[in-house]
Amino acid sequence: MTPRRILLVSPAFHGYWAALAAALEHDGHEVTAHCYDRGDTHRDRWRNALAHRSIGASQRERNRAEVTQRAITVLRETRPDVVLVVKGDALNDGWWEALASQDVPTVLWLYDELERLSYTLDQLKTIGPVLSYSPNDVARLRDAGIDASLLPDGFDSLTAFTPRQSPAVNLVGARYRERERIVRMLVSHGIELEAYGREWSNHPWDLLRTGRKRDPASVGLREVSRTDYYGVMAGSLATLNIHGDGHDGLSMRTFEAPGVGGLQLIDRPSVADFYEPGVETLLYDTDAELVDLIQRAARDTAWSNRIRAAGKARTLAEHTLIHRMREVTRKWD
Repeated sequence: MTPRRILLVSPAFHGYWAALAAALEHDGHEVTAHCYDRGDTHRDRWRNALAHRSIGASQRERNRAEVTQRAITVLRETRPDVVLVVKGDALNDGWWEALASQDVPTVLWLYDELERLSYTLDQLKTIGPVLSYSPNDVARLRDAGIDASLLPDGFDSLTAFTPRQSPAVNLVGARYRERERIVRMLVSHGIELEAYGREWSNHPWDLLRTGRKRDPASVGLREVSRTDYYGVMAGSLATLNIHGDGHDGLSMRTFEAPGVGGLQLIDRPSVADFYEPGVETLLYDTDAELVDLIQRAARDTAWSNRIRAAGKARTLAEHTLIHRMREVTRKWD
């Protein structure tokens, strides 16, 4: 493996850019990280926030042009050997033209489905190797003649955390319809549950920024940092990993929950591609099955601890972000 000067261009989303940079640096690479959606000033951050809301098309394009120009400036100043772009659809064509003009080998990693991104297939044909967490999208890209490979999410094994002991089942993430249904169902069965995130919280600021009304029956808590929710998953009775409809890729939580030694309850049979259900993770199909698994975890800690230990060992052996970044760097070999 050849050490390289890598420019990582990524959204700021939950600090995963830092985890990816650390994973690359772990293997001896020199990394410059640029978060294209995180400005240096309050004005920049406010503008980026507006870009995700109902603003006019012309303002959206101006914002995109400014974001792109900042990324191009970093590219020219750092003169990297290679570039890893994560998601990157907030950058306009000028970014990809700048990369092409400097002849910098580039890999694009998509952690969201194509239908949620602004790329066209014709555009992706010109970018270079494309990695995606979505098996369906990889098949679609390959059918279109694009150099595409599956790159699943992974666990940040380099971040330290402190377990938060709790008898509750936890859920960390956005408030999708299926997640809300499951939460209410479990509460109705008398199961103690904690849901973390701005869309669950009754805090006045969270209600204001999400446009929700106060929910008197909410079990929600405020958003926590990635380090903190690692601790939550490690110390709770179990962790819910509810994908619901609309996503075929497996989320970061799929690898993070077992990675921290948590007991994962997941709704995706495709988890069997990475973990052995019933041995390294828990797969459920129906509400009744989910309730039964939670109740067993509460009364049979020897059983649940065996699954926790096996899931953690499998994750550290195969599914860390260090493993994933090695797959990326092989694209440049």
